[in-house]
Amino acid sequence: MKIAFVGKGGSGKTTLSSLFVRHLAARGTPVVAVDADINQHLGAALGLDDSESAALPALGAHLPLIKEYLRGSNPRIASAEKMIKTTPPGEGSRLLRLQEDNPVYDACARAVALDGGDVRLLATGPFTESDLGVACYHSKTGAVELLLNHLVDDREEYLAVDMTAGSDSFASGMFTRFDMTFLVAEPTRKGVSVYRQYKEYARDFGVALRVVGNKVQSADDVDFLRQEVGEDLLVTFGHSDWVRAMEKGRPRPFAELEDDNARSLAALYETADAAYELRDWERYTRQMVHFHLRNAESWGNEKTGADLAAQVDPSFALGEGRRRAAAPQPA
Repeated sequence: MKIAFVGKGGSGKTTLSSLFVRHLAARGTPVVAVDADINQHLGAALGLDDSESAALPALGAHLPLIKEYLRGSNPRIASAEKMIKTTPPGEGSRLLRLQEDNPVYDACARAVALDGGDVRLLATGPFTESDLGVACYHSKTGAVELLLNHLVDDREEYLAVDMTAGSDSFASGMFTRFDMTFLVAEPTRKGVSVYRQYKEYARDFGVALRVVGNKVQSADDVDFLRQEVGEDLLVTFGHSDWVRAMEKGRPRPFAELEDDNARSLAALYETADAAYELRDWERYTRQMVHFHLRNAESWGNEKTGADLAAQVDPSFALGEGRRRAAAPQPA
């Protein structure tokens, strides 16, 4: 299952995404966590100290390796240099599984020990001003988008992505890659404005979107969110002594998380799990191709000097039946 946590800066989405990852680990569910936010704080939220967080490999720095591995023997892709962040897989491409070992994970993933077991953590790496352009060929999130495009996952395994609710994800179609998107919103006008923008973009693409109210202090806060977002409001989170202790560097066992917040995490999991029944791999593939062609025309063809529309394999569709269909790994 592919899950996104989005929201404006300061909404607490990194904290909530880390709690969700901890919840999955505690119940024994395999999980890969991805920090694709402009502010790289997911590692710290999962308990890494400053030196451990700084030592995380940057996906963006390994983009050539990622492209070469995913390209596999796909005859429609002349070279890794001709791949852009929206390049879709085709026959011969290597597909990723969340629980396998492969050169991409070897280079880019690190294990983080949590209550219940280890999780894999991937991080885009720190952003610079030059990384933030909508059509930036070397966008840090480009590595994440390529991974999402080539990922085949099952119901009982999770990819949780902490990402920015910004224009880059809309331009590339990254926002369409998830089974469920949890938008974290504070009970303020600014908080719900992000929801309205995201919902407007997502409306025509069948994106499953639910709102998670955060920093809720009163019944009036809950009422405000219900009035503004209606039935899209799923759960709310209030103050957490457990989180505050974690932020002070005094972590407690995850089992000591407040009951109300633990129940909210359980509701997130139940909602994400239920989204499996709505999976449509054909639509997923169509949308991937749609955004690739759009990006190819707007900037990709000029950047690479190639007709990137030729990368599209019209007979190829992602799906769980493709799990064993990828090219073999190199020796």
